[in-house]
Amino acid sequence: MSSGSFCKAHSDEIISVDFSPDGTVLATGSYGTTKFWCTKTWQMQGEPIEDYGYCVRYSPSGELLAIAASQNIQIYNPGTRERVASIEARATLAWTPDGTRLLSAGDSKYDPTIREWDSLTWQQVGHPWEGHTSRIIAIAIDPTGTLVASASIEHVRLWRLSDQQTVAIFQPSHYLRSIAFSVDGRHILSGCNDKKILEWEAPHSKATYSVQILAITTARHACVTGDLSTAEDLLTQDIHTNANDHTSYAHRSFVMARKHAWDLALEDAIKSIRIRPSLTGYISKAIALCGKGHVLEARIAFDIASVFTNQDSKIRHFLLLIKAITLFNADQHEEAMLLVKELAAACPNADILGCRVVETYLRVQLGTKASRHDEAADHFTTAINVGALSSEFITYEDLTVCFIQLFGWDLQALYLTAHQKRCQAFLLAGKPDEALEAYKYMMDAIDEFAMASCLDWSHAFKQECSALCAANGDAALAASDYDRAIDLYSAAITLNSGSSTVFANRSKAKLGKMLWMEALLDAQKVIELDSLSYLGYNLKHASLHGAQRYDEAIQAFQTMLSKLDDAPDIQTRKLRQQYIRPSEAERAIRLVIDARLENAPLRVLHTTTGLLCDRGAQISAFKMSTEYKELLSSTLTRSDFDTKRIDEVVRRNLQYAMLSHRWEGREPLLQDIQGKSVYDSELDSVGGMTKLRSFCKTARSAGHNWAWSDACCIDKTNHVELHESVNSMFVWYHYSALTVVYLSDVPPSSKSGALAKSAWNTRGWTVQEFIAPKVILFYQSNWTLYLDDRTPNHKDSVAIMQELQGATGIDRSAVVAFRPSMNDAREKLHWASARVTTRQEDIAYSLFGIFGVRLPVDYGEKQDKALGRLLQEIVARSGDITGLDWVGKPSEFNSCLPASVTSYQAPPCKLPPLPEHEMQLSVSSLREAGAVDFASHTYNTLLRSMSAPRFATQRLHLPCIAFNVREVRRVPSPAREVHYTYGLKADGLHDLLITTDQILVRFWPARPTEQKFVLVRPWDRSLLELPEFVEPTEFVEPSDFGNDTESEEDYGTPPSSPSDDRSNGSPVIQDVFDPESRALRLLVRLRQPFSAFLLAQQRSGEYKRIASDHDIIGQVKGVGDLMDIRTIEIL
Repeated sequence: MSSGSFCKAHSDEIISVDFSPDGTVLATGSYGTTKFWCTKTWQMQGEPIEDYGYCVRYSPSGELLAIAASQNIQIYNPGTRERVASIEARATLAWTPDGTRLLSAGDSKYDPTIREWDSLTWQQVGHPWEGHTSRIIAIAIDPTGTLVASASIEHVRLWRLSDQQTVAIFQPSHYLRSIAFSVDGRHILSGCNDKKILEWEAPHSKATYSVQILAITTARHACVTGDLSTAEDLLTQDIHTNANDHTSYAHRSFVMARKHAWDLALEDAIKSIRIRPSLTGYISKAIALCGKGHVLEARIAFDIASVFTNQDSKIRHFLLLIKAITLFNADQHEEAMLLVKELAAACPNADILGCRVVETYLRVQLGTKASRHDEAADHFTTAINVGALSSEFITYEDLTVCFIQLFGWDLQALYLTAHQKRCQAFLLAGKPDEALEAYKYMMDAIDEFAMASCLDWSHAFKQECSALCAANGDAALAASDYDRAIDLYSAAITLNSGSSTVFANRSKAKLGKMLWMEALLDAQKVIELDSLSYLGYNLKHASLHGAQRYDEAIQAFQTMLSKLDDAPDIQTRKLRQQYIRPSEAERAIRLVIDARLENAPLRVLHTTTGLLCDRGAQISAFKMSTEYKELLSSTLTRSDFDTKRIDEVVRRNLQYAMLSHRWEGREPLLQDIQGKSVYDSELDSVGGMTKLRSFCKTARSAGHNWAWSDACCIDKTNHVELHESVNSMFVWYHYSALTVVYLSDVPPSSKSGALAKSAWNTRGWTVQEFIAPKVILFYQSNWTLYLDDRTPNHKDSVAIMQELQGATGIDRSAVVAFRPSMNDAREKLHWASARVTTRQEDIAYSLFGIFGVRLPVDYGEKQDKALGRLLQEIVARSGDITGLDWVGKPSEFNSCLPASVTSYQAPPCKLPPLPEHEMQLSVSSLREAGAVDFASHTYNTLLRSMSAPRFATQRLHLPCIAFNVREVRRVPSPAREVHYTYGLKADGLHDLLITTDQILVRFWPARPTEQKFVLVRPWDRSLLELPEFVEPTEFVEPSDFGNDTESEEDYGTPPSSPSDDRSNGSPVIQDVFDPESRALRLLVRLRQPFSAFLLAQQRSGEYKRIASDHDIIGQVKGVGDLMDIRTIEIL
């Protein structure tokens, strides 16, 4: 609540307020309720107490709250709001400082008395205090708990709490309204209805213990000053002067006891009693008996001494204190401490200060004698907390003289001694932080004279505590308890300024807490204290690195290396081996960058600046980035040199997004944007800029620094670059972090099916742009996600993949885990068969990456040559001849190849497989017919040795089983013919028909021709069912196409048999059948229908393929009949 502000707390007049002892709660009383308020928020705390709150007062401990209600006094637990007791009285209230008594003053003219209540039993103690004649308005108790002030309308009355006697009466000039003691208890202040405050001095009467118990003798001064020999001589002189001086005998007994001459002390005590039994005599006897170990007899002596107290409560109280001290000195510690405690609690008129002084001194003695340091610290702490260790009790002359005279107590030094011993005990207990707090408390509590007297001790303590704080800080640092380590090191520095080692370790702890700037300050302090050491610069580097001030961090690191290089000792110079120079780290990072860029586009767009950058500019931009500097700064220690992390940071910063789209009229070219930002308004007029900008922004939003578009990121005027780009494009798409597919013809909020109808699916280049990337997202014309599909990768979207599978014919499994290879070429050619490209050669070039081949790019060579070169490479390198399965026009490149990729639109020729049970029946029949030898000869001698197909210089060398054609007759057709149908008869085959657009030479046995025709069955080595040559499992190096570390060479596959993936539709079970069974199974398969080629011999002796408009299916009559196995060269 700010100054001057207020809040409405009650509906009635507030007549009493009181703060809790800790100041956190304010209790307010009105005529109907007592409420509680949090002093931080000024919000009401908990439920109010529904009771008249004429006067509310917290006990000193805060555990009780007394409320003066209309007819009685209610005692509550303020925490639980439970009522503890009820007293039949109306009053204003005051607690004694120790909380053992509650005083109530009658506020009625019919009962103008003060009553005293025991806070344990809530019974009235003694009789009411009488003196006022009119109602008592207010009462107060002084801080020492010795005086009580009460104010009525006519006067202020001052009482002594110990015996309820009136000490003084003050007459005000006007009616009184309130009363209070000053903080030091020396003044009484009262408010009057004349708007003035009155002040009176509070008189303090001194006790007379020494007069009543210890007589003033000639030796008193010597006893007080500790000159025991002089005291003994003086008392002896008094005895010689008067042999019946029982007091001098008793006092000489005290001196002998202090000298531990117990026999002499007992002798003098007995003489004193014999002359005249007295209080002093029996006290001296009890002390002497305890000194000799006769505790029981000493107790009896104390009991007899009580007879001589004349029923004076003060003297009895002091006697019991002397008894407690004496028993304590006789090692009866528990009994003595219990006696002091009970004495303070049980005697309402007791001198509380005296009990506190004795308890304090005895606690200090217990701490001194304690066997464990933490136990000692507890005793010293209790001694200080008792509250008697202050200048207040030192001025209490009577107590001081008595305790010094009897026991030689040095009460003047007790205050400082308790504090020092507590500090030392905490230190020895291994608790330097508690020791430091105790030391600070002591320095705040003692005066300048005491400070000056303990300078040497203070210096030694601070050094010892500082060393222990540093040692414990080291242990906390090793345990990663950074908060405690920082506190301990800070304590060490506070105590002893701190060495470079302590500052260094605190810097390390702060680094552990990521307090970078604070750690940097400590590192600078280490450098200041030891400029030749490398450690300060090491910590400075770590601090600056954590603060992301990487340039400065690297400079600090280089300075550290120079310090290590120049270190005078060999051991320090050896530490240099742990680190590498920034230049070495830069080279290592550069190697990773170069490796990463090998599979990245030659040019990319910076998605933030919009600038077109080559690889050099990319590297420069990366080196200027915070990520690069952080990476460099964090890889300068050999133990931190993590190649995986380097690769990850490089990958994250150099990763790029690729655009897959359909060209639409004018697109921005490299020459349009070079040296400019794509975001510049001057490029607004360039066609396609909106699309390009939207793509860059989409890539940037996805977290990618770089983006690539085929329109503007390739210099198409540079043939070398164009060749490199065409051959690498599949790799670039594969290694992209994201491929964005922009569907300009798919409007916003389109339903499922719109993607399948998009023209994007008809373009040749989009096949590889679809299957190569690992992550792909489809965007509609307004750059929102297709179908609002938030799947991070649309290859994982079942709905989108199913739609595309129906539109493209590409199986989802192939899309998700595609791996470039030349196997099963026919299926991949089928994917592109319905696609179109602007440049006809591109239909072949767009397939280079899918098959994993690199070939020259020669725009102008036409499609059939480009496609022919591609198919020639596939056959030559892999032996796969599935690409020869087509219908349509032949290529001028080679007659076995099609002129256009559209020839693959028809599904591949797949003949029905032979069921395994039929295969087994056929094998059994052949075995029974004695065909085993023939089968083995055919298998091992004729076919197993056949080589794979070869393609070179546009000539195909095709291993095959040839069937000579004996007759070619044209089949007449009534319609106008565009294609011609011919009937063929061949050796070993059933008759068949073919349809072609070519005119064939007709012949038959009666009309022979010199041109030869053959129907061939291309040889497929998979029919041999040979086991694969596979390395043992433990030596196989798996190649995961999804792994970013794979190289471009991983895409290729080594040459294999002509059709590794096909076996005429029948399942191949490797390494199951014995050689004989494999031979018989081969004969069975050779009897099955097969896809055949019709070849016509040329004048030079080679053959050309006769293209047909449908598959030619051959059926053998019987294996072995005129089987012609050979390799035919086809033009």
